[in-house]
This record gives sequence, structure tokens and C-alpha cells, in this order.
Amino acid sequence: MPAHALKRPTLLALCACVLVAQSMVAAINLLIPQLASSGLHPSHTEILWTVDAYVITFAGLLIPAGALGDRYGRKGALLAGLALFAAGAATSALASGPAQLIAGRGVSGAGAALITPATMSILVQLAGPEHRARAMASWTLAIGLGGLAGNLGGGLAGQFLSWRALFAAMVPLAGILAAVVAVTTPRTARSPQARPDPAGTLLLTAGLVAVLFGIIEGPDHGWTSVRILTAFGTGAVLVAAFTVLALRSRAPLFDPRVFRSRALRANTLGLATGFFGLFALFFVNSQYLQEVKGFEPAVTGVAIVPLIVGMALVPRFAARWSARPRPVVGTGLALIGLGLLAASTADAHTPYPLYACWLLVISAGTGLAMPALTLGVVVSLPAHQAGLGSGLGTSAREIGAALGVAVAGTALAGHAHFADGMGPALRTVAVVVLLATAAVVTGHRGSGNSARAASGATETAGEPVA
Repeated sequence: MPAHALKRPTLLALCACVLVAQSMVAAINLLIPQLASSGLHPSHTEILWTVDAYVITFAGLLIPAGALGDRYGRKGALLAGLALFAAGAATSALASGPAQLIAGRGVSGAGAALITPATMSILVQLAGPEHRARAMASWTLAIGLGGLAGNLGGGLAGQFLSWRALFAAMVPLAGILAAVVAVTTPRTARSPQARPDPAGTLLLTAGLVAVLFGIIEGPDHGWTSVRILTAFGTGAVLVAAFTVLALRSRAPLFDPRVFRSRALRANTLGLATGFFGLFALFFVNSQYLQEVKGFEPAVTGVAIVPLIVGMALVPRFAARWSARPRPVVGTGLALIGLGLLAASTADAHTPYPLYACWLLVISAGTGLAMPALTLGVVVSLPAHQAGLGSGLGTSAREIGAALGVAVAGTALAGHAHFADGMGPALRTVAVVVLLATAAVVTGHRGSGNSARAASGATETAGEPVA
């Protein structure tokens, strides 16, 4: 596929799709008070599952969804994902009880799992090796903006509309995006090497879902409770069984031996680390601004907008430095950790402009590190497995995000008042980010240059188009 195949309308359409899919991870958080007092009368557990159903199905299905798109057609996977996303949103908007609301969230999460890897792999195929760094910068920006859009949209709906209105708005939006994708996005080469692996898909998906369940529910049930230990144990057994099966299979879902690559290990850890810090901040930020600073929900959504600045501007420069991923990634992740340390000093008397400056530091770090890490994961695998690479990288992001919320929530639970626990929670997250940054930088040493790997990668010739 020639480099000029990636047109601006295609880029914008694909980035809009992933932005919308990512936004629904965060949007629901600002609607929890409204949901709790709604006519559905959900229990505390049902509210948690309303939040978690999307994340668990989204992250649990990403790797098989990416491989599915590689095999049967990425554009088709994207359109199917948008249809599922809309169907789930409609189900949630019309919910007559908590179970229907939770089921709708799960269906939308499955749609998002098809959307996200398909968008990245289409970009990789269309951009060509010489333009992949810039394409990944745009895609990564869309991921970050999705989190911000979710906060803003959830805040506005919580204050001026209703939770049903937010879900209802997603239905025509997904339809418009599907129409735009159908018109602007060409079909890309399929991967005939990929083969369906039902047993491997089932084992890996069930294993990831069990691990995610343990991570998300750990703060509420206790990390040493029977339920959480059982979830982690079950997940470990299922992932181990998948690994054994994949090593023996002639056509596995993916070959676990790819993790022999130091670059791939470092980049996946880096992606998880960045989103670990970012989503811990999202979790703490909304409570800080509303409970401590007294902001209204809509103002809370707007108050995190400073995170847009670094994510929007810095990737343009980071793409120019793609030939030196190690210092770019190290500096970016370090800025996230240092920004979190600074934010941990905030209290009721901290002026918002000062708090916004710390958000800008975290934003700059995210904009610097994430495109290089995303590109590093993609080029660690053959070009015909771009969807699988995208699913792997996005799984790392979502697991990191879930861990960030879980760790921050656990640290906060040890304090009677949020204002007392915010500082220790953010400091804990910041220390983890900085320690992981050291491991990521060490992993990049001698692992090869991501940019050279990208520029040397060639599209698989003779593949069917779909």
C-alpha cells in the first residue's frame, strides 16, 4: 500500500472512531451519583458493574479482535465494531433495570474492542513505514482526547441532561462514523497467515477477564479475599494454558515467543505504565475537584482540559525524534511520574492555575512517550499482524488503566477522608511510575531502534484485500 494512501479524511475518521470508543471508559464515572439516585435503584455492586462491564469486555477481547481483523478484514471489523457499540449504547439508554444497563455496557465494550485495533492497523497499513510515526502520534492523541472527552461529556450530561441522554447520543454518532468510514477508508491487505484459533481465543479472553476482574474488584473486596485470589489464580491458570496451547499449535492466535523481544516487553510495560499514571489521575482528579474544590460536574469536566495541551502539541515534536525512542520514552514517562508527585501536594487551598500547571507536565509526558511506545509495539511484530500488535498494545493500556484506578482506590480506602488520602495515593502511583520507567529505559538498551525497524518494515506482498 503506497504511503499516499493515507488521506486526511481517512486519518480523521479513524481517530474519531477510537476517540469515541475510549471516551466511554471515563464518561460513566461522572454519572455515578445520578445513576445511584435514578429510577433503576441499582445496588452498589450493580453500579460498579455498570462501570466495569465496558472495561472488562473491551480489554479482554482486544487481542482476539485485533487478530480477527487481520484475518478477515480490518475495515469490516471496524464497521462491525461500530454497529456493536451503537447496539450496546441503545440497550443502555433504554434500560429498564440494572441488568439491561450492564449488558448494554458489555456489548458496547465488545464493539470498542473491534474498533480500537482495527483503526490502528488500518493506519499502519495505509501510512507506510516513513509516515507511521506521525500516524501513531495522531492515533495516540485521539486515545488521550477520548479520556478527556469522556470526562467532559459525562460532566455535562450529569449536570444538564441525564445518563440516558449520554448513551442515546452514542447511537447516531456511531452511525455517522460508520457512514464516514465506509466512504473515506479503503480496504487493506488481509493476512492469510492468520487462522481462527477458537480454543486459544477462549482461553486467553477468559484469562484476561479473570485477571481484570481481580484488579478492578480488589479494592472493594480486599486483595487477599477468597474471591480476588480465586480470580487471579483462575486467570493465571487460563493464560498458562493458552501459552502451552499456542506453543504447540501450528497456527496460534499469537505466538507467545514474541515476548523474547526486549523491545516489545519494554514498550508494552511503558504503555501500561503511562496509562497506570494517567487513569489514577483521572480517578482522583474528579473527586478532588468536586469534593475538595467544590466544582460542579460540568466544571470538573472542563477543568481537566489542560491535559489536552501537551497531548495535542508534544506528539508533533515527538514524531521528529522517533529515531531516538529511548530518551523520548524515558523523559516522557518520567514527566508523568514527576507531575503526579507535584499533584500529590494539592489540597483545598491550592490555586487551580497551579494545579493546572501540574496537569500540563503530565500531559507533556504523555504526549512525548505514548506515540513512541505505540509505534514500538507495532513494529515489533510483522506488518501483516498490525491488528494483533494494536490489540496487544491497547490491552497493555487498559490493564495499566485498571491497575492505576485500583491502586489509587486502595490507597484512598486507607483514609477516612478523601482530602487526607489523595496525597498518599498519588505519591504511591508516582513512585510506581518512576520505578517502572527505569525498567522500561533499561529494556530499551540494546533492543534495537524502533524507528529503523519501522522504516525497514515492508508490507506483505500478494495479500488479499479486505
